[in-house]
Amino acid sequence: EVDFWIIPIIQGFVQIEELVVNYNESSDDDKSSPETPPQESSCVDDVHPTFLVALISRRSRHRAGMRYKRRGVDKNGNVANYVETEQLIHVHNHTLSYIQTRGSVPVFWSQVGYRYNPRPRLDKSENETVPCFRAHFEEQLKNYKKQVIINLVDQTGREKIIGDAYLKQVLLYNNANLTYVSFDFHEHW
Repeated sequence: EVDFWIIPIIQGFVQIEELVVNYNESSDDDKSSPETPPQESSCVDDVHPTFLVALISRRSRHRAGMRYKRRGVDKNGNVANYVETEQLIHVHNHTLSYIQTRGSVPVFWSQVGYRYNPRPRLDKSENETVPCFRAHFEEQLKNYKKQVIINLVDQTGREKIIGDAYLKQVLLYNNANLTYVSFDFHEHW
């Protein structure tokens, strides 16, 4: 009986912009010269010269929390600080969508303390983690069919323990709809 008084709220971000692509043949030098008179924008398709671009991010209400205080996965497969970001592009009466998700590494782990970059630790065994990891990715694959996992944790430093546990869970899950990629920022810095 109280549903009438409940207002659904989404924590996230929305921005919608209209973009015009100028297919003008002139060089960048010509465009920036103060002597060059402004030219009217020309577009290949005068009927639909604009793109409508929308960016929508939605943060999950499950396992939300402050960084360094909320990490890993819970018993239901929800990962900490999970965000789904969708990019929509509408052009020529067609709408294209690209969805990217991010969240904490779906194993039981934590970081204790408030100092910068506290050392992570695993909180449960590999066997205790398996059903929760599975629950997380079964939900992901139900929603998105196929996924590319990009593991961004430091592969050689203090986060190595988390990265190794993540890879081990992916190998145990062994699902053809998951592609695992490890990308270490420290290697490319």
